[in-house]
Amino acid sequence: MERIIQRVQFPNAQKVKLLRTVAYARVSSGKDAMLHSLSAQVSYYNSFIQSNPAWLFCGVYADEALTGTKDNRENFQKLLSECRAGRIDLIITKSISRFARNTVTLLETVRELKELGVDVYFEEQNIHSISPDGEFMLTLLGSYAQEESYSASENQKWRIRKDFEFGKVSTVIMLGYKRNSEGVLEIIPEEAETVRMIFADFLNGIGRQSIANKLNELNILTKNGCQWTSEAIRRILNNEKYCGDLMLQKFYSENHITKRKMVNNGVLRMIQVEDAHPAIIDKETFLRVQELLKAKQDYFTPDKPTNVTYPFTGMIHCGCCGKYYRRKVQKYRTLWICWTYNARGKKFCPESKQIPEDILYDKCCEVLNLDEFDNEVFQDEIEYISVPKPNVLTFIFKTGEKRTVHWLDHSRTEAWTPEMRKKAAEHSKKRGKKCQE
Repeated sequence: MERIIQRVQFPNAQKVKLLRTVAYARVSSGKDAMLHSLSAQVSYYNSFIQSNPAWLFCGVYADEALTGTKDNRENFQKLLSECRAGRIDLIITKSISRFARNTVTLLETVRELKELGVDVYFEEQNIHSISPDGEFMLTLLGSYAQEESYSASENQKWRIRKDFEFGKVSTVIMLGYKRNSEGVLEIIPEEAETVRMIFADFLNGIGRQSIANKLNELNILTKNGCQWTSEAIRRILNNEKYCGDLMLQKFYSENHITKRKMVNNGVLRMIQVEDAHPAIIDKETFLRVQELLKAKQDYFTPDKPTNVTYPFTGMIHCGCCGKYYRRKVQKYRTLWICWTYNARGKKFCPESKQIPEDILYDKCCEVLNLDEFDNEVFQDEIEYISVPKPNVLTFIFKTGEKRTVHWLDHSRTEAWTPEMRKKAAEHSKKRGKKCQE
């Protein structure tokens, strides 16, 4: 929704030296309330500004009042850009708290505008920022507004924590439940059946992506009306609310200024409430699912951290779906696989095929005439690698040259490392002893 309203320019404005005047407002959250509030404020400021013969009405800038403390307000930034471009002389706003509750941000903004020759008039406090006493008064009042914001934030936190202790939730958007008027979760029967199916399928050995594909084929959407993904299934399986418990305060706000959502890694006390509401999944089933999730995570998680960039990161393009290939480390091998194939399954990228990392290194050396892989040479010479079809790699050079090579799958014998052979031998001996016994 465009919130810069009714910009007017008169050709004789500069001749009579009218002050180009705008208003800044924060409007209520929610579509209907926002439109009503914005319309009312535009009407008010239009009349207020045009009633002064020395002012020229140039519009109203408004942002949605989600918190009132964020600096990244879209139309506030547009307003500042207009001021920096020399198109505005005077800004009218209702109060200091509407302009900025953070004293530092308030003073920095007002000082910048003062240097640009732009005055800010705060109606409620009857202060002009450009006046001699303006900055002193703004410092005092801005500190008060910031403290008021902090106090309101702490009161809200206290209320939420008290609700937590009684098993009440403030907001919840999750499949299978709705929040009643008392803040307690109630089961939605039709959605609960989908939740039970997800847990049952997972315990029966069906993978998360396969479960997501099944739900999508059945035209069952997520709570937000979206297609299912492997990650969405994981969140369902990990959510303790489905067995009737509540683990509250998993997240917290960084502070009352930024309101940034943070993961609670022990900073605050978490609150666990058992049997807070009717369960969709019995606790025994839920615990079995958690054990299976942990076992799968341990199996597929490499020993070394993966938050690093590798030579082929962002360099391999899938010719079937256009996505990048990603690195996947398994227990006994490392390979590169199309993102779509890995995340959504073969149905969504049928021509894709995973590529062993050692084959990528070998083919790079072949194409670049190297005895061993050199990442600097690779990055200097190659723009990207395309995978047009299985077992085919096309190297696109930065010069525009293209070179296509084929590769063969490892035989089962070649794929086994000495360590793998040793473990297999030990396993066979153990089985032999059991048979003899």
